[in-house]
Amino acid sequence: MTQQQKNRLLIIGVFALSIIPLLSAWFIKNNTQLLTNTTNNGHLITPVISTQKDDLRGIDDFSSANIKELTGHWLIVNIIPNSSCNAVCLEAILKTKQLRLMLNKDLSRTRRVALVFNNIAKTTAQQWWLKDSLLWRLHQDKQTTDDQALFIRLHDEKYPLDEHLITRLIGQENRERALRSDLIRVQPTPALINKINLLHQGSLPEGMLFLIDPLGNLMMQYEPGFDPYKVKNDLLHLLKISQIG
Repeated sequence: MTQQQKNRLLIIGVFALSIIPLLSAWFIKNNTQLLTNTTNNGHLITPVISTQKDDLRGIDDFSSANIKELTGHWLIVNIIPNSSCNAVCLEAILKTKQLRLMLNKDLSRTRRVALVFNNIAKTTAQQWWLKDSLLWRLHQDKQTTDDQALFIRLHDEKYPLDEHLITRLIGQENRERALRSDLIRVQPTPALINKINLLHQGSLPEGMLFLIDPLGNLMMQYEPGFDPYKVKNDLLHLLKISQIG
């Protein structure tokens, strides 16, 4: 085989790897019976709600720089419909962090997203993202009574993470690494907000979760208080199906 032929095969292989997820998502969208014939823990959205690239914009530098990551991946989407993120809302965000880690080898096929409906003060939003990055450190097997109490208290927006607590939670770890986030924060257009709100007769409760396919279609929704293990089962099933074609 000549070098030219090898290069041609390499180009074809790269193209196939990029197009297969999109074809698979299209297949699922047009064959939803594959989902309805199984036991789903969430609710299938029928018809699906489609999104376009310009329906979402990053609300900070990190999210704007990574907005292209939303295309071609399965999205695990937390909804923040109000100007606050109460205990139920924050708990849902922490659950999706746990959920993505549970996917193991399929983790790279997904992205975490926070869909923020309103314009939020930078200092307020910064607290949400800090807690997403750090609170898991208080919720581990060797959790003390004090850690448990602090974990619960910090779910309340009235109790921010100050510099003393941030330093305590990071410990000896590199600060930049400890605060690094995988959560892409975006704001939807008013038109998309209206479409999503209609799923709950015009008003979404705090703590909702959505799954979006690689083509940008909202496919599954989960009520506040969802079980991340059950969502994982649904998502793994979707990921398995999406390898078809």
